[in-house]
Amino acid sequence: MNDIPHTAPNLDESDLAILEQVEADFDVSLETLAKELDISKSAVHYRLNKLKDNGVIQSVTADVDPLAFGLEMVAITDISVTHESGYSEDIGGELNKLKGVEQVYYTMGDIDFVVISRVQSRDQLNDLIDRIVAIDGVNETSSKFVMQEFENDRSVVANLTKKAREGVLDPTND
Repeated sequence: MNDIPHTAPNLDESDLAILEQVEADFDVSLETLAKELDISKSAVHYRLNKLKDNGVIQSVTADVDPLAFGLEMVAITDISVTHESGYSEDIGGELNKLKGVEQVYYTMGDIDFVVISRVQSRDQLNDLIDRIVAIDGVNETSSKFVMQEFENDRSVVANLTKKAREGVLDPTND
């Protein structure tokens, strides 16, 4: 695991405004961004490339609806493992490779990992749990099944507190 905390490079209000717009609609045009932010298209393009180069924007993707493909079963699986040297990286990596797994979290507390998975059927879920249990070091699993999902806009920039926002702004850009 990377023990170095991730911090945004020094940004200014225009960078944050661009990020808010892109988070809300990844397909927003340069023309729209330029008009809304009152800066040139070339400035928007330069800033977007800089944000990508600095790792602030990790990728530009489409938000595909899993229900359109029949992936209606969501399970949250708690996993307890044997604690040996390097276990979090090894087991976390193996869990992340499994087809049907959407997210893997290494946690502290009573359980070691939380896995969010999405499949089409109970048979697929049973197969996935069997593959999880087959991973060397996995001792026990406990799954919960999602009955209803609620929309979440998952905005990073829009959810920044005022203090957090000030913390990523570059004071030399005032």
